Amino acid sequence: MSTHNDPVDHADPVVLAYSGGLDTSVAIGWIRERTGRDVVAVAVDVGQGGEDLEVIRRRALDCGAVRAYVVDAREEFASDYCMPALKANALYEGAYPLVSALSRPLIAKHLVATARQIGSSTVAHGCTGKGNDQVRFEVSITSIAPELQCLSPVRDLALTRDVAIDYAVAHRLPIETTRHNPFSIDQNVWGRAVETGFLEDLWNAPTKDVYVYTDDPAYPPVPDELIITFDTGVPVAIDSEGVTPLEAVQELNRRAGAQGVGRIDVVEDRLVGIKSREVYEAPGAVALIEAHRALEALTLERLQRRFKRHVEQTWAELVYEAQWYSPLKESLDAFVEDTQRYVSGEVRLVLHGGRATATGWRSPVGLYDFNLATYDTGDTFDQSSSRGFIDIYGLQSRLVAARAAREGQAGTTQDDAAPVS
Repeated sequence: MSTHNDPVDHADPVVLAYSGGLDTSVAIGWIRERTGRDVVAVAVDVGQGGEDLEVIRRRALDCGAVRAYVVDAREEFASDYCMPALKANALYEGAYPLVSALSRPLIAKHLVATARQIGSSTVAHGCTGKGNDQVRFEVSITSIAPELQCLSPVRDLALTRDVAIDYAVAHRLPIETTRHNPFSIDQNVWGRAVETGFLEDLWNAPTKDVYVYTDDPAYPPVPDELIITFDTGVPVAIDSEGVTPLEAVQELNRRAGAQGVGRIDVVEDRLVGIKSREVYEAPGAVALIEAHRALEALTLERLQRRFKRHVEQTWAELVYEAQWYSPLKESLDAFVEDTQRYVSGEVRLVLHGGRATATGWRSPVGLYDFNLATYDTGDTFDQSSSRGFIDIYGLQSRLVAARAAREGQAGTTQDDAAPVS
């Protein structure tokens, strides 16, 4: 990994979130031409796979960056961003496990660190003016460093895709350019997001080439059974083999993906007000959330678990809507973390045909009591207590019903009465 110790001789360069793709590669020269400022590129590895980051670093330099840094943030992303999402069972609009939304505040954090180290006043990203990510990057950046300015070449400097392709060809930039790439794709260790192209016609079903992380669930291999061990809400072992958070997600991506688990095709509400068709693959995230929910059902107190469902929805909405660093998100983090105190134990999960199903639970701190639950001999639950409980529990309902009957009778006049034949 490159370090940030190399001096930058140019005054106030722009720090660019660099992916190695067309838009951010062209943005390096485009920013220089339009603003007269040099560019320092920062590539952050959050498990997106593909090219080696050293290759991406060299490409940034070849495209005109005065410095290029790479950061291996996979462990940080899994531990500090994916695990909080898992503890919150975070699914935006009940479906999307926040694949891109989770990575943006982490990338922003490293962009800010670089900008402060080299004395830059401006951070740039490659997002368009129609999506959520422009908001996530810029709100995250200014939440950490309110003194910094943000720049989007695609949005602010009119760097459209056709202009970018023409620029790359004219300047012989070392990137693949095509006018026929059917999809816009973002991926990391937590999942993969696919949009645009023929998917913009909502009547078109996804074709098999849309999917990379998952195999077709219509033709699954034999069921895959595994046991996930959790400690305070975090997976720490799979089939008794110890794992880090990153290893847990990667292993579930592999095994759940082979069973077609985690395919999501939705129309969702973007932060900017547009409804958007999105296809996601998140086999590891979906499988882990299913197992985590199952363990919470065993270990959380009833009212705590009920209230947490409301918190989970708000938590997911905040992260989706660029509020990772907001005071409310911080407060909800404290609540979620407190609920995980006893979320420890094992869940047996069966992966098959696109589904992850919990088939067994056990925990040394669970609230399930066999002797209370059983209907067989040895039952320790005093059933005679239920009669008094029902009387008290239904007291107000009886009072309401009695009032309705009483007021209904008192309010009947002779004129309202049914005629007597």
